[in-house]
Amino acid sequence: MILDDILAETRRTVARAAELRPIAVLETVAASAPAPRGFATALRRPGAVACIAEVKRRSPSAGWIAQGVDAARVAAGYEAAGAAAISVLTDGPFFGGSLDDLARVRAAVRVPILRKDFTVDAYQIVEARAHGADAVLLIVTALSDAELAPLMAEAERWGLDVLVEAHDAGEVQRAVALGARVIGINHLDLRTFQMDMNLACALRPRVPSDRVIVAESGIRSAEDVQRMREAGIDAILVGENLMRAPDPGRALGGLLGQARAR
Repeated sequence: MILDDILAETRRTVARAAELRPIAVLETVAASAPAPRGFATALRRPGAVACIAEVKRRSPSAGWIAQGVDAARVAAGYEAAGAAAISVLTDGPFFGGSLDDLARVRAAVRVPILRKDFTVDAYQIVEARAHGADAVLLIVTALSDAELAPLMAEAERWGLDVLVEAHDAGEVQRAVALGARVIGINHLDLRTFQMDMNLACALRPRVPSDRVIVAESGIRSAEDVQRMREAGIDAILVGENLMRAPDPGRALGGLLGQARAR
């Protein structure tokens, strides 16, 4: 499965990185990084659906989407168009991203930034902090509870918010039980690449009202955004649809403007 391949390659990448730059050295850099900006807080917009706009060059299922784009320029366009936060894919082999993208986006925008990667090791959380991230992603499908809990604690130690991503009712239950403050429901099944655009709305009642809920993947229209709002979704994560546009920031402005006008 592609997910298993990604996780295996991620572990190899982390091991190589830790050899080149021991975690003690990385922690020194992370400790001197600017204070995190509140990712979870930014996604609370009463009466509206906040948007996490994603810088995404490629994916395993779609191939290249926007090869060679400037991550910082795209992120600045997103911020100008009203994005509440920016998601930056930092995986290289499968998504065409890098930690340099993360650092450059941090320097280009004032809104919070999510490091979107397949986090499997505490080293990646320190990396994220050292490169300017305000939040990290943890995917329930990819991690046991025994792995999730210490990774969440490590993120908290560094002042980072965590987007805990689930794909079914059981995974949502696990995320809630672990105390996740921000829970993402991915319409895309990472193991089969099947899309279910009703999933976030269907699972919303299983998430307590004091948590932030994010609908991920497949959102393309003002109608999609409206459905999320009516279901009580706090935020959406949109990437591929925007990145296919000649001007991703303008595309986001159109999506949000049309959604507000409905």
